[in-house]
Amino acid sequence: MFSVTFAIIIPFIIAALVPFIYRRFKLLHIGWFVMLVPITLFVMLARLIPSVASGKTYIHTYNWIPSLNINFTTYLDGLSMILGLLITGVGSLVILYSIFYLSTKESLQHFYCYLLLFMGAMLGVVFSDNLMVLYVFWELTSVSSFLLIAFWNHRKASRLGAQKAMLITVSGGIAMFVGFIMLHTMSGSFSIREIIANVGDLTDHALFIPAMILVLLGAFTKSAQFPFHIWLPDAMEAPTPVSAYLHSATMVKAGIYIVARFTPFFGGDQLWFWVVSGVGMITLFWGSFNAVRQTDLKALLAYSTISQLGLIMSLLGLGSIALQYGYSEESIIYTQATFAALFHLINHSTFKGALFMVVGILDHELGTRDIRRLGGLMTFMPFTFTVGVIGSLSMAGLPLFNGFLSKEMFFAATVQIMNADVFSLQTIGIIFPIIAWIASVFTFVYCMIIIFKTFLGPVQPEKLDKPLHEAPVGMLISPIILSVFVVGIFFFPNLLGGYILKPSMESIYPTFGDPANLTPSIHAWHGIKPELLMTIGVVLVGALLYRFLKKWKPIYGLLSSRYTLNAYYNNFLSFAESKSTIVTNKYMTGLLRDYLVYIYIFFILTVGGFFFYSGAFSPSFSMDVRIRAYEVILVGVMAVAAVAMLFSKSRMTATLLNGVLGYSIAIFFVIFRAPDLALTQLVVESITTALFLLAFSHLPDWKKERVPSKTKLTNAVISVGTGAVVVLVALAVLNYDRFETISAFFENAYELAGGANIVNAILGDFRGFDTMLEVVVLFIAGLGVYTMIKLRAKKGDENIENK
Repeated sequence: MFSVTFAIIIPFIIAALVPFIYRRFKLLHIGWFVMLVPITLFVMLARLIPSVASGKTYIHTYNWIPSLNINFTTYLDGLSMILGLLITGVGSLVILYSIFYLSTKESLQHFYCYLLLFMGAMLGVVFSDNLMVLYVFWELTSVSSFLLIAFWNHRKASRLGAQKAMLITVSGGIAMFVGFIMLHTMSGSFSIREIIANVGDLTDHALFIPAMILVLLGAFTKSAQFPFHIWLPDAMEAPTPVSAYLHSATMVKAGIYIVARFTPFFGGDQLWFWVVSGVGMITLFWGSFNAVRQTDLKALLAYSTISQLGLIMSLLGLGSIALQYGYSEESIIYTQATFAALFHLINHSTFKGALFMVVGILDHELGTRDIRRLGGLMTFMPFTFTVGVIGSLSMAGLPLFNGFLSKEMFFAATVQIMNADVFSLQTIGIIFPIIAWIASVFTFVYCMIIIFKTFLGPVQPEKLDKPLHEAPVGMLISPIILSVFVVGIFFFPNLLGGYILKPSMESIYPTFGDPANLTPSIHAWHGIKPELLMTIGVVLVGALLYRFLKKWKPIYGLLSSRYTLNAYYNNFLSFAESKSTIVTNKYMTGLLRDYLVYIYIFFILTVGGFFFYSGAFSPSFSMDVRIRAYEVILVGVMAVAAVAMLFSKSRMTATLLNGVLGYSIAIFFVIFRAPDLALTQLVVESITTALFLLAFSHLPDWKKERVPSKTKLTNAVISVGTGAVVVLVALAVLNYDRFETISAFFENAYELAGGANIVNAILGDFRGFDTMLEVVVLFIAGLGVYTMIKLRAKKGDENIENK
């Protein structure tokens, strides 16, 4: 039996093996081996389509941290099946395309390692049922996409684009993480299925709206919704296979998936409807409007992607209104908006993936993707032209291509929403079809720009870096396959509707009964209806605007670059960097004394302040045992050694006095019957003392520093204050009853942790997370040091920072 968990884990395993395989089999392109991973997973998922279409779901749970209700639970249903097929199917075609696109001189082992990491993370997002596990994979998609966008790291634009994508998507992810914690606080569960099942009991919870907003922030940032869309155009600095994969079919669809997945929970609220549909509509218009002004084909596709994602997002918002009515004949018609969203999600992946690959072919074979340098390529690149026309006309929503079907359903949904008798839609609902129509006009215009400016018109060979020629067959296979799907879905849409879209509708509307009632029959011809008239209007007005493009395009010059979102982002970064530099220079003085001052002042204010204001400084000496004379003597020895250390005139003397302190502590451990701690203290103290003496013997003489009296007084006050806080806290804990004692854990350490040694039980079990994170920090630090040594600049190396 195929396990969905296997589909998540296998890309990570192969990613770890890629560097070793690359070194061993250099004669064979590593991409052929990597391509087997998504193909295998796609076939395995495809075999489950009939059973999932019949309503079956696949759940696998592996206990991870059961005490915190965090388990690695995977869940395959109709909705996750759509994304799973896109991730593996388009992933296979992208890897095939990359084999012929990327030069063998590139760092291919790193590229495919990053790509597999991203693929595994995306599969983890769509198949995870546990919120915490989903979040881990969510942020891993941001990290792996950062590596992919910055793959050509010798380019400054690539590094900046990756940085922008990382900052925006990770910030949204953190917001979503807080929202997930709120959902757990509300429901007591991390399981998405359980949370949705209890929606009726949670809609009135005080955290319902805050959790909704935070989850949407994460979704909007990942799916490039306005105003967070600015990272996507800059991410086009990535190699074209990355853009075709991340920015058409996978990463940007993750936010769409989250919105669809949580629609059964949040969708019944009015705020969800307005925010999701409103942000989607704004994004739809703004993306299409800005796409027209672009001269770089890849930038044009980036803004068109933003626009299309807004279209899908708005449809999910419109479809959520069905949850206001509940299951009834009246509400079924509104579910068709969600059906159209899922349908267009698939269609967009096919035609946009093909278009990205076409642009990549032009850039690869001709050396440019600047529209002003292109033209007349139809004769020289007939196959590329054919795929480009198919993708463009589908994106424009014209007949014979799948985009026409979902675009018609989009128009129908915007018209139908005006009939809803909730949220004052019968009055203001007309804004939806108006914005949809205007945005579609701009969509038609930029699609015509792709076709006519690139493939028709006069040829300009003198502006090209390379001679005109068709792309190699290997590079054409993937876009041709996608274009076949574009045409095939138009003629056989109901195969997709019955097997793929129907079970996904059941995932979004679990309480609406038979999903067959939610799955409309898709037809190219449905009579003279408003949606068809809107399409005709789009073609007529769009053709007119394209014809007079030079007349009205100057209006873009009226938009000041000083007040764009990109300008605000850049100004914010500059402000943050300048202010952080000032703050950093204030405390990063290079003096150890200053660092200790900051640490101890913070300690006094936080710890001392908490104990003071909470009234915890109330020690009781009634339970104290008698202090023996030898203990007093030992404390006196330690005090004399500590004070003498301050006045020592050599490092040797200071080191020996420090050793006296350490060995005295070991004696205390013996007195208090902790021989294991005493032994550890003796070993550590002996080694450190020896190392200090060895290191200090090579240093110059310890010269007396001339320290101002004011500094000495400050040092004394901070030192006494720190010591006083430590003593008072130590005395206060003897009678501290603000929180429940944890001594029971230590008393039953063997039963709870299986460890007879209490120190080992604390480090390895009770404080296991702390120990693990400390190890991770040390590992990262070591990795950083190793990387800096390995990649240190050699004499004569060129500085690439400003390239």
